[in-house]
Amino acid sequence: MTTISENDRFECRVVNIIDNLKQWKGVTVEDIDSGGRVYFAKVKAEGFNVAIGDSLYIGIKELPYGIEEMSMEVHLYDEDDKELDWTIL
Repeated sequence: MTTISENDRFECRVVNIIDNLKQWKGVTVEDIDSGGRVYFAKVKAEGFNVAIGDSLYIGIKELPYGIEEMSMEVHLYDEDDKELDWTIL
């Protein structure tokens, strides 16, 4: 079994972008290896110059406690390692 550290980043492909009002984008990414998808609802629209098919990166942090069925934080990063959004899965 492979251990995932907080510094690990996984390359993902952008598969959908939704305009949420004027200040946010909803971004769905797909892991290239597993095909798993994650939706991030509040990516700031200002300065977001990513299109469908572009690469972004996710990082995973295991929660020290479980919230119902959720057990990890998933963070979305650009190619410069700038955090764009996060969610709990």
